[in-house]
Amino acid sequence: MPEDGAEPGGGSHAYTILMTDTGSRHNSLREGARLGFIVATSVWVWVALVDLIVGEPFHTFAVLGGILVFTLLHYILHIAYGVAIVSGIHGVAREPRLAIALAFGFVILEIALALITVLLSQMGLGSLAWLRIFGGNVVGVAVAFRLLSRGHRLREALRKAERQEEADE
Repeated sequence: MPEDGAEPGGGSHAYTILMTDTGSRHNSLREGARLGFIVATSVWVWVALVDLIVGEPFHTFAVLGGILVFTLLHYILHIAYGVAIVSGIHGVAREPRLAIALAFGFVILEIALALITVLLSQMGLGSLAWLRIFGGNVVGVAVAFRLLSRGHRLREALRKAERQEEADE
C-alpha cells in the first residue's frame, strides 16, 4: 500500500488513516490496540442494544460481573486480541506460513466462544445468549475483518502461504 494511505488505483481508506500514523505505519501495538478498541466498542454496543431491545437493560453485563467489571475486562481482552492478531498479520508479511496458524487460531477461538456461549446460556442468559454473546462475536469478527482487510492484504497473504506450502510438499 502506498505510504500516504492511498489504495492502489486511487482510493483511500478511513481505516488506513485511523489505524496508522505517518512515520509509524504498521506498529503492531498501536494498530492492534486501536483495532481492539474499535471491535470492543462495536461488540459492547451490540450487547447493550440486544439487552435493551429484549427489555432487560444491561442484563448481560450484570450476569458477567456488572457493568464496570464487564466493560473493563471486555476492553482489555479485545485490545490484547487486537495486538495479537495484528502482530500475527505483520508476521505473515515476513513468513507467509504463519497465515495458516493465524487461521487455525481463529477457528479455535471461535469454537471456544461457542462453548462459552453454551455455558452462559445455562448460567443466566438463557436462549438469548446466542444472540447476545455469539451475535456480538459475529459483529466483532465482521468489523475486524473489514478493518483489517482495508489496511492489510489478507487475501494475498493467504494465497502466498498456500503457494509456499504447496511448493514445500
